[in-house]
Order: sequence, then C-alpha cells, then structure tokens
Amino acid sequence: MFFNGWEGIERTLIVGTFAYIGLILLLRISGKRTLSKMNAFDLVVTVALGSTLATILLSEKIALSEGLAAFFLLIALQYIIAWLSVRSKLLSDFIKSNPELLYYEGEFHWKVMKRERILEVEILQAARTNNVESMDAIQAVVLETDGTFSIIKKTDNDQRSTLSNVNNHSKSK
Repeated sequence: MFFNGWEGIERTLIVGTFAYIGLILLLRISGKRTLSKMNAFDLVVTVALGSTLATILLSEKIALSEGLAAFFLLIALQYIIAWLSVRSKLLSDFIKSNPELLYYEGEFHWKVMKRERILEVEILQAARTNNVESMDAIQAVVLETDGTFSIIKKTDNDQRSTLSNVNNHSKSK
C-alpha cells in the first residue's frame, strides 16, 4: 500500500522526465497560443495535456511513445483548430465566445449578467481588485472570452475605444 518496489518509482522518474521534455519541445514548436487562456477550447487543451502527462507518469500500461503521440495529437488538433478559426469566421464564431458588456456608463446590464451568471458583487470585486474606489470612475466592465473581467476607466481622451468588438456596446450608446 505504501511502497510497491523501486521499479515503479524508477519508471515514473525515467518516463516522467522524457514525457516532460517531450511536452516542452512540442509546446515550444507549437507556439504560445497552445497554452493560452483565450477561450474555453484552449482551456480544454491545457487540461487535457495535464491529464495526459499525469496518465503517462502514473500508468504502467501507457508507454512513453503512446503518451508522446497523445501530446502530439492534442497539440496538433489545437493548432489546426486555431489556424482554421483565424481563417473561417463560421468556425471562429463556433469555437470562441465574444466579450460581453456587463456595465456601461453607470448602468449594469442585468440581462447579460443573468445570461452569463454574473453577480453584481463580482463586478464590484473586480473594480476593487483594479483599485477603483467608485463605479463612477468606470466607463465599462467587460466579461472577456477567457472569463476574466476587464475594467475600463473613464478618460477625457477621445481615443479609439477598446469596446469596439464587445457585444451590446453599439446598443448601449
């Protein structure tokens, strides 16, 4: 129960080292996007890679070559989907969500908040986290595609708005 012999430990150390090196090499080849948190699809790939690494390390039934093939498959599929989504609006719309406007110029967007399951207290927490003392100092709060909140503070400048691609922004004006 506490110790099954040195063979299992030896296998874990050797296979784990090579699996880790193989994963690092594949990730370097595939680029930064592979482990980004840009959308739910990217998160799934990241979790799947971690799960695969754990399986390679702990399951004696999985050979190193099989594990590396699984890494390659996951990374290749993620690369192909990301490559295609950049070139196909239909696939991009299917894979990625759009940022959502939760608060704009003093008004909470309650319908959007309800649909996205966001509470007012979560928006207030995001404001505090960004060192904003008053909601009056905020132009907008956006729920980004990766699930994070962006706080856009009011400004006197008439510069290009970062809200141009946010759902409901054109309706709010």
